[in-house]
Amino acid sequence: MSGQSTTRTASGGGPGTARSAGRTGQRLSGLAVTLGLVLFLGGFAWGAVVYRPYTVPTPSMAPTIDAGDRVLAERIDGGDVRRGDVVVFTDTTWADVPLIKRVVAVGGDTVSCCRDGKLKVNGEAIEEPYLGGGAAAEFGAFPEVTVPEGRLFLLGDERAGSVDSTAHLTDAAGGTVSRDAVRARVDAVVWPMDGMLTAPTGFERLGDLSSPGPLRTVVAMVIAGAVLVLGGAAYGPLAQRAAGSRARANTGSAGGR
Repeated sequence: MSGQSTTRTASGGGPGTARSAGRTGQRLSGLAVTLGLVLFLGGFAWGAVVYRPYTVPTPSMAPTIDAGDRVLAERIDGGDVRRGDVVVFTDTTWADVPLIKRVVAVGGDTVSCCRDGKLKVNGEAIEEPYLGGGAAAEFGAFPEVTVPEGRLFLLGDERAGSVDSTAHLTDAAGGTVSRDAVRARVDAVVWPMDGMLTAPTGFERLGDLSSPGPLRTVVAMVIAGAVLVLGGAAYGPLAQRAAGSRARANTGSAGGR
């Protein structure tokens, strides 16, 4: 009686249990890989729908964006543009190619530069830390302009050399660009990996700023998906090997008894 009881107890943790543990490991591995692929591919698909990549050919937005930098810009409607946004637009009176500038005033605003080295919008002096250390707004000095409704006034962050609204003040539109000309809003510099653009907080007193796009969520989905795929692919074989090792140990123990 005693010998039978001992043998049954030993065999209870043998090959059958190992096979069961191995199957559980395979199921968990498959689930992790499947979920990881959904996140990974879903993140890429979401990013491809929401964002467009652009390469910046000139230093007119330095130091925020340098010549040759690669940026990701969120596709938006021109009606969603707010002060401080860095936007991609096309205006054939400027150039027949996409351009990247910063919106400093919208329809109904008055804008001028410069007293005390500050850009002024609706009489408010705007702090512009993105101009870089020691840079002054007055490099792009211009008289007061009233922006027509439905249009935008845009400047480059490199005020000394940017061909922006100040270079088109004598045009029929007075240097302004239609909101409908906007194609996207720049969210981040991805090469080199400088990351998300800093919020233009100097414009907060004039109205709400634009919220960042979903880029952080997209990146988190892609990274989490990659981790799950790699982790799940590795977990299955490791769990199977561990179960086999336990089975051999249990078999050896039972045989010894």
